[in-house]
Amino acid sequence: MKGIFRYQFWHLLFVVISIAVIQIFITYNENIINGALWGIATTTWFWLAIAVPIIHQIYVWMIWRLELYKNTLTSRYGMPKAFKIYKIGFSLLFVSRLIVIVFLALSDQKSLSINPVFAYSVAAVMTLLVIYLFYSVIKYFGMDRAYGIDHFDKNYNESFVKGGIFRFTKNGMYLYGLMILYLPGLLLLSKAALLVALFNHIYIWVHYYCTERPDMKVIYGSK
Repeated sequence: MKGIFRYQFWHLLFVVISIAVIQIFITYNENIINGALWGIATTTWFWLAIAVPIIHQIYVWMIWRLELYKNTLTSRYGMPKAFKIYKIGFSLLFVSRLIVIVFLALSDQKSLSINPVFAYSVAAVMTLLVIYLFYSVIKYFGMDRAYGIDHFDKNYNESFVKGGIFRFTKNGMYLYGLMILYLPGLLLLSKAALLVALFNHIYIWVHYYCTERPDMKVIYGSK
């Protein structure tokens, strides 16, 4: 049990402090969450968009650690089926991050007072980086590895990837993958959507330092 909960106190602390800071920020900047979509207030969309990544990263932490230390799913379903079940849950939650931010941006559109050409230009650059990232993952890294197959398959042991975007950084998915979440806010000029995208981008590093990096040390050693 100690291994399962390793560093998760810091994960919990970040979530609590982040929610408190965000609440204080929007209290003093009420214009960030004005509007509604389909009769649902922007405030509701905003907190739903904050909740989804928290649920997603708790889901990954629980499944990864239960597999790493207890073989919970693989012992019951076998590795291929267990990994497939996990991937379905992961995919639904990841896509939900983007969908909810799109709805939030629609409910809060045109709240950002900047030149649209500038916003669209930034979105175009981010789109190119995201495309290159996903190309690199598919060609060099492998989708199963990106999902975390090394937590399920105890015989999985691949060297670190140096191709594509990973030539420039070993944390390409964290640096560039989450840029996709900024696109709704930039294209629809939504302050609230950009704030949630920023939360997602910061929060993914909590997953890295509190869950993935410690797990990699257990799976691959200290290298």
